[in-house]
Amino acid sequence: MVRSIYDTTTLHNGVKMPWLGIGVFKVEEGPELINAVKTAIEHGYRSVDTAAIYENEEGVGKGIKEGMKATGISRKELFVTSKVWNADLEYDATIAAYETSLNKLGLDYLDLYLIHWPVEGKYRDAWRALETLYKEGRVKAIGVSNFHVGHLKDLIIDAEIIPMVNQIEYHPRLNQKEIQLFCQEHGIQIEAWSPLMQGQLLDNEILKQIANKYSKSVAQVILRWDLQNQVVTIPKSTKEHRIIENASIFDFELTKDDMRKIDALNQNFRVGPDPDNFDF
Repeated sequence: MVRSIYDTTTLHNGVKMPWLGIGVFKVEEGPELINAVKTAIEHGYRSVDTAAIYENEEGVGKGIKEGMKATGISRKELFVTSKVWNADLEYDATIAAYETSLNKLGLDYLDLYLIHWPVEGKYRDAWRALETLYKEGRVKAIGVSNFHVGHLKDLIIDAEIIPMVNQIEYHPRLNQKEIQLFCQEHGIQIEAWSPLMQGQLLDNEILKQIANKYSKSVAQVILRWDLQNQVVTIPKSTKEHRIIENASIFDFELTKDDMRKIDALNQNFRVGPDPDNFDF
């Protein structure tokens, strides 16, 4: 059982990744972003997830530095993730994109670097670049995002290294059991983006009933469901009270019956694009 914000899962290469992190999708550069990252670190978060396409890596880097200064923690105590965008999925371009992300973040290395989307005909070259970065010791772990089982099978055929992480859209309306099973069988850690379905689940009556039972919020119940399903989760918020609330999920445990009730909410419904059919 995950009992603390400092608890980690061990990736198949031995790297430890926090179960809970903060996401910054659609948070624009500026004081709000910097303060959100700093605040999260002050409240115990040790994982921060960004991406080149978010266009906010500089602010994330500033927030990390301010958070480290405020708490006295070292860089090695943090787990920082970014992602290479679709336009850069050739070998040399991926290497260059990694350098650009590092420079913007003001860091010497990333803990995790992901291929953001499985662009057909391109992700294999990008993966070779990630393998190079990893073998050179320039990134601690490598993985993918939004990869279905078919994409993973295709990638693994020629890969020297199996991805350590697959970050996917994951919430009670889209529980992705097939991908979960495949990743478990291959030692790939699942990570949830949009775990709260962009707020669309917060008025769900079943979830509200479960939340009332534990004297928790619906968001806390969903995030706890993630952890009990062995899924790393990175909820986004810029408000301090929400950042604190999202981290207050380590003092209760959902029963098997409540876990089943939440599982039963699945409708294979997406708020984001389908990885088998996107055009960007």
